[in-house]
Amino acid sequence: MGYMQKMRCILKCVLCVPIACSVFYFMSWSLRLLPDFKHMDKCSFKMAKMLILDNSVDGSLNLGARDDVQTCTTWKAPIIWEGMFNPEIYDQSHKAAGSSVALTVFAVGRYLDAYLKNFLNSSQDHFMVGLPVTYYVFTDQPEKMPDIKLAPQRTMKVIKVERHTRWQDISMMRMKTIVDIIESDIRHHFSHVFCFDVDQVFAGRFGSEALGDSVALLHAHFYHLPKKMFTYDRNPKSKAYMETGDYYYHAAVFGGSWKSVKALAKACYQGIMEDKQNNVEALWHDESHLNKYLWLHKPSRVLSPEYCWDPSIGSKRDIRVTRLLWEPKQYEKLRSP
Repeated sequence: MGYMQKMRCILKCVLCVPIACSVFYFMSWSLRLLPDFKHMDKCSFKMAKMLILDNSVDGSLNLGARDDVQTCTTWKAPIIWEGMFNPEIYDQSHKAAGSSVALTVFAVGRYLDAYLKNFLNSSQDHFMVGLPVTYYVFTDQPEKMPDIKLAPQRTMKVIKVERHTRWQDISMMRMKTIVDIIESDIRHHFSHVFCFDVDQVFAGRFGSEALGDSVALLHAHFYHLPKKMFTYDRNPKSKAYMETGDYYYHAAVFGGSWKSVKALAKACYQGIMEDKQNNVEALWHDESHLNKYLWLHKPSRVLSPEYCWDPSIGSKRDIRVTRLLWEPKQYEKLRSP
C-alpha cells in the first residue's frame, strides 16, 4: 500500500470514529427517551359511576368510548374527550338544574383591538349555548369596546381596570380581580365561572359537559410529554415551586363553581404576593401558581386539549374536534410599551 493510500485510510478512521460515537450516543439517548413518548395512560375504571361525580349526568359518561386516550384521573375525576358524552343529555340536565355561567376575560392594551371582537362573537355560537351567560370584560379602555350584538340569554358587563406596565403583572394581577368580582357580583347570580385568555377563538362546541366544581385544562403542548419535561416552577424560593405533579395545566382556561374558582384565584394571588415580597417571580407567573394549587387541590373535572388547541401543533389522531383555538401570537407587537 502506497503512502497516499495509507494516509487516506488513517483520515477515514479519524473522521469515522467520532461520527460513529456521536451517532451511537444520540441513538442511545433517543432510545432512553422513547418509552416516555407513549400513548397516555388508560382509565382504570370501567364505568363512570365508579368516579367521584360532579353531578348525576356524569354517570352517563362512556369511559370506554375512547381507548386511545386517558378518560379519567387516578383520583377518580373524568377527563372529557369527544365521543364520551351525549351533548343533548348534558344540556337538558343543566337547563333543568338552572345552571348559569359567568365568563371572565381580560382585554388590556393592544389585546382589545387584536382579539376581543373575535373572541366574543365566536363564543356566542359555541360557548354554553342554551344557558344564561354573562361576559365580564375587564379592560383599561371601555370606550373602545367593539359593538357586539348579543345572542338571547347573553349579557355583558364591562369593568375598567388599571393597565400595568409589564404584561407579566397584568397576567398575575387578574387573579385578584377575579376574586373581587366573584365576591361582589358573580356569587349572587351564577352557579359557575369560566376564566379565559382573550387571544383565542371558539371553533366548536364548548358546552355544559365542561361544567363542574373545579375544572382544569390539559395544556396542548404537554399532554403527551413525560412529567420530567413539564415546565413547573423549579425555584424552591417561589410559592409555586413543584418537584412533580399530575399533569401540566393551561391557565388560558379554568373554571368551576364560583366557590372553587374564588378559592383557586385567591390562593394564586396570595402566592404571587408572597413571591413579590421575597423578590421572586414564578417561571410562568399565574400559570405556575395555578399548577401548584391544582396539584394540592385536585380538580374534579379535567378538559382534554380539544378545549384549547394550538393549530401550529398540526393534526393529532386523538384530537378529533377543536373547540377553542389559539389565535396567532403577536407578543412583540402587543406586549411592547
